[in-house]
Amino acid sequence: MSQLRATKSGLVVSAVICIFIFLYLRNPTPAEPEEEPVHSEVVECGFYPDELCSALFEGKGAAPQIAKFCKTPHKSEIHAHLHTPGNCSRISWGLHFITRPLSTEEGDFSLAYIITIHKELAMFVQLLRAIYVPQNVYCIHVDEKTPKKYKTAVQTLVNCFENVFISSKREKMAYAGFTRLQADINCMKELVHSKFQWNYVINLCGQDFPIKTNREIVHYIRSKWNDKNITPGAIQPPHTNNRLKDKPPHNLTIYFGSAYYGLTRKFVEFILTDIRAKDMLQWSKDIRSPEQHYWATLNQLKDAPGATPDAGWEGNVRAIKWKSEEGNVHDGCKGRYVRDIYLPRLVQSSSLSAYKFEPSTDPLVATCLERRHRLQVLRQAEVPIEPHWRFQQQSHFNMRLNS
Repeated sequence: MSQLRATKSGLVVSAVICIFIFLYLRNPTPAEPEEEPVHSEVVECGFYPDELCSALFEGKGAAPQIAKFCKTPHKSEIHAHLHTPGNCSRISWGLHFITRPLSTEEGDFSLAYIITIHKELAMFVQLLRAIYVPQNVYCIHVDEKTPKKYKTAVQTLVNCFENVFISSKREKMAYAGFTRLQADINCMKELVHSKFQWNYVINLCGQDFPIKTNREIVHYIRSKWNDKNITPGAIQPPHTNNRLKDKPPHNLTIYFGSAYYGLTRKFVEFILTDIRAKDMLQWSKDIRSPEQHYWATLNQLKDAPGATPDAGWEGNVRAIKWKSEEGNVHDGCKGRYVRDIYLPRLVQSSSLSAYKFEPSTDPLVATCLERRHRLQVLRQAEVPIEPHWRFQQQSHFNMRLNS
């Protein structure tokens, strides 16, 4: 009997806490004084993610504090599927992968993705299932230094999809080193020789997450960049000249730009065969962050397929709102930063994906982005929705995120 009373007391306390959180988050956040730290045990927040997600995207002050003490809702589910023997149907259905083209426009235009990964297995799965559709093709580069258990889990997932493969040549990745560029080249070589016909290639890291749906990405490329490359950049600024050696090959003018791109298939075939591109690759082996020069520089060549020499920084495929910009461009931000990036501004960006999430320190952020993204994907679908495409409803709250 005493055990029953204790159980009832525990339920009452839990209910009071949940009601308090609900009411606190619904009220507008006043001007924020110096906040005292919240001390609590790490808890499972799967019962109310939607309300926390709404608060995160509205920039309410309490949500980031509460989120710090939440376990990643999808993490245990993802690991269970990848570390437990089972068939591919169970993995595909259990992890909510989209299994057919969702519109005619998407079905007629295939994308290739290059994804480099080295940690955060659950985050990689969330990224892959967000961008996965059966008409696309995906090359995964796994850092050679990752543990065997990690590689095995990735292989288990990849084996379930004909259009997903692991790069056969793995690099030992080093920050700002040449291997980052070489990993992309390795994947490109395999992509052009794969049986899949694709139109554009986009590269991501395993901790990125899409802001736009596949349909929106396809429409953006076809309407604005049709047969053109997206390599945001400009002539090498003077303060970064110490990165470079003298005399680039073929008297190339070196540009500085993003490591992330959208490239036409013809351009990829060009850089794998053109002597200038090959010599530029060799020249890049001992400079810092060569991927920030390689794509932008070669896209300036007038005879390169899809070259956009006058595009400048237009078409950035990654959204970044740095904390250091606070007060300069958008009159400041209040709310949650992830690696100094502001979430409410992030989801309003016109860029294709967001950089760069750490589920171990920001457990709900990727989950909230993922739930928002999947709602958008299913709203845009022109085909009947399969039940397993929907995420399990974990809350009685309605998702109130901006569409």
